[in-house]
Amino acid sequence: MYKLKLASAVIGLSIASSGFAATDIEWWHAMGGANGEKVNEIAKAFNDSQDAYTVKPVYKGNYTETMTSAIAAFRAKKQPHIVQVFEVGTASMMSAKGAIYPVYELMRESGQSFDQSGFLSAVTGYYSDQEGNMLSMPFNSSTPVLYYNKDLFAKAGIQNPPTTWEEMESVSQKLLDNGVKCGFTTAWQSWVQLENFSARQNTPFASEANGFGGLDTKLTFNGPLQVAHIEKMSEWQQNGIFSYGGRRSDSAPKFYSEECAMFMNSSAGYAGIKKNAKFDFGVSQLPYQGSAISEPKNTIIGGASLWVLQGHKKEEYKGVASFLSFLSRAEVQADWHQFSGYLPITRAAYDLTKGQGFYAQNVGTETGVLQMTSGTPTPNSKGLRLGNFVQIRDIINEELEGVWAGQKSAQAALDEAVKRGNVLLRKFERANK
Repeated sequence: MYKLKLASAVIGLSIASSGFAATDIEWWHAMGGANGEKVNEIAKAFNDSQDAYTVKPVYKGNYTETMTSAIAAFRAKKQPHIVQVFEVGTASMMSAKGAIYPVYELMRESGQSFDQSGFLSAVTGYYSDQEGNMLSMPFNSSTPVLYYNKDLFAKAGIQNPPTTWEEMESVSQKLLDNGVKCGFTTAWQSWVQLENFSARQNTPFASEANGFGGLDTKLTFNGPLQVAHIEKMSEWQQNGIFSYGGRRSDSAPKFYSEECAMFMNSSAGYAGIKKNAKFDFGVSQLPYQGSAISEPKNTIIGGASLWVLQGHKKEEYKGVASFLSFLSRAEVQADWHQFSGYLPITRAAYDLTKGQGFYAQNVGTETGVLQMTSGTPTPNSKGLRLGNFVQIRDIINEELEGVWAGQKSAQAALDEAVKRGNVLLRKFERANK
């Protein structure tokens, strides 16, 4: 089905007949498995649509490995034209001014029509400069949602999924009372339980608009609201309401096996849950702290964007721009969104998907989109732009694991994470002034 959709996306594109060998465009990415196969399919669809350029996708490992490989390749002057970089690497890429070719400049200088207003602001804001110019092309954007086991809910007499953290506790307790081993588990604990928790409650994760305002930012996620949340989760870890399962998506088996009735993970995890869950499941928005805010703010994105690297010929950049234009077509984006579970990056792709009846046929797949586009993003919910954030997340993970193990209080752990993280922020600031 998806191949037919993608094939239709190239209809109407002109087919060049130059008679010359096509110019190669190298695209390094971090999409493995089925998503990697889909990336190959997208590249082939573009290549088949014209004969001036050939995009060659190359899988370079996970996000960290891909970014590290690109940095090493640039230093050796063997860099690809395009590299996929996860959202936490945004500040580092922005600071590498001699290494990147900003997308808005590329499109303008290559003569490609490029209307930023057609992209979802909650997505593009993460990858734009202070003037609103897009520096990279969003590709696979996601946001955390709540998955829940409808069968276990029905057995416990629970009608609806919890919308607040207060309800999370009462619903989980009811599930435990009815024989379920654990109420909920979470993937990506820093992203979900601190970064997005802060955004949802319109509370700063860091100063200077979470880093968007300058390099002199300081971490602030050890505030009263975040500490109270982590302290509560520590209590829940002890009584079974919450069960920790790992730093990335390692906790998914707890949900698949029905050990835990609820699971907080990326909206892009939908396909994996649909494949592995042997029960009826639902998708709901991420809970918010009802005692802190009456109207929760949007969540922030995860995933990655495509950065264009300097050091290639002008003619090759025309091919890069042409490919990025192809990627942003509504048909291509809708197909990628429907296949992968990542968010559509344009309003046109969202409208097309809705018009095709995809959301009606796949209940829950629209949840992340609605959650991301509810209201106008604030300085606290626009996203994060922090240097050395990959390492800072590792520190957060380490400190949180001390809390779950009962070795540290929430206050002590978050204070230490902020202290250690600020050292890395100052190091990044000194290196990029």
